[in-house]
Amino acid sequence: MSVRFLLVVIVALLIGGCAPVAPTPDDNTPFAMTFMAGYKPQANLPFVGAYVAQEKGFFAAEQLDVTIEHSPGRGEHVQLLVAGSVHVTTMDAATVLQRRAEPGLPVVSIALIGQKGQQAFAALADAGMITPKDWEGRIVGFKGAPPPDLYALLSATGADLEKVSLVNVGFDPRVLTEGQVAVYPVFKSNEPFLIKRWGYDLVLWDADDYGVPTLGLAYVSSERFIAEHPDELTRFLRAVMRGIEYAADNPDEAVEIVLKYAGPETSREHMRFMLEVELADARSEHGYGWQSSAQWRALATMLAEHDALPASMVDEIDAAFDVRLWEKAQTK
Repeated sequence: MSVRFLLVVIVALLIGGCAPVAPTPDDNTPFAMTFMAGYKPQANLPFVGAYVAQEKGFFAAEQLDVTIEHSPGRGEHVQLLVAGSVHVTTMDAATVLQRRAEPGLPVVSIALIGQKGQQAFAALADAGMITPKDWEGRIVGFKGAPPPDLYALLSATGADLEKVSLVNVGFDPRVLTEGQVAVYPVFKSNEPFLIKRWGYDLVLWDADDYGVPTLGLAYVSSERFIAEHPDELTRFLRAVMRGIEYAADNPDEAVEIVLKYAGPETSREHMRFMLEVELADARSEHGYGWQSSAQWRALATMLAEHDALPASMVDEIDAAFDVRLWEKAQTK
C-alpha cells in the first residue's frame, strides 16, 4: 500500500470524524397522533374529553401532539383506524362487536364512556302510555332497522310483538309530534331536547331501566396500534379522562370549548343538555371509562339472542376490549 493512499485514507477519516453528527430525537418530543370523533363536532362526552384535553393543555402535559378530526358520519373513521391513518376514534359498543364479527375488523375498546346505551324510546306524555306493554296496538318507529334492544325491551315488559306495528321512520322527530307514530326512537342526549323545546312533554323508556344490557360510546383503537404504542395510548386516556372530569366540574366552560369546534351557530343550550345527559350515563363507581368482561358479555349475549351478533362472539368477547391501558392511566 502506497504512502499516498494511506494519506488519502487518513484525511477522509479525519473529515468524517469532524462531520456534524445527526441529532438524536429529544425524549421530550411530543408524540403525534390523530383522534377522529365518529360524528360531527358536538357535546358527545368522548368528544368533549378530547376537546377539553386539547384546549386545557392536558395532551401537551402528556407529551402528545393530538390532531382532532371528525368523521362525516359514514363509517370513514373505522376504515381510517384500521388503515392506521387514525389512531383513536369513537364507536358504539354494539358496533364494536358487530364490526369485529363482520367483516372481522381488529377494533378494540380501550375505555367505555357510555355505561348505558345512547338510545331510548319516546312518546308524547298525553298519549297515556306508561310501560312498553302499552305499545300494543300502536305504531312504533325505528331508524334503519329495528334495534335489538327494542325487541329485548318488549320482551322484558311482557308486550306481545305481534300486536306492535313497527315502521321505519327515518331521523325526523316531527313524525312523533305530528302523530304519525306513537313511539319514536331517540338518542337520549339529542331529540328529547328538540321535542321539549317545541313544547311537548315526553315519556322516555330506556332499555337499561328494564334490565336490558346496553352500552354506549367507547374510545376505540386498533389491535396493532395498541400492541405498538401502549404507552402513548395510556397517556392519551389519562388526558381525555382528565378532560371529562374537568367538564363534569366545569360544564359551562366545557360547553364554550365545544362551541369552538361546533361553531357559533350551534345551540349552547342543546350542547349543555347533551353534556349533562351523557355525563349522567357515564358515571360508574369505578370512574369514567371503566369497563368489564361482565358488561361486554351481557351485551353480546343480548345481541346474539336477537340475531344481531353471531353467538360465537360471546366466547370471544375478551378480545373486544382492553382494560390494561385504562388501569395504567389511573396512575401518573
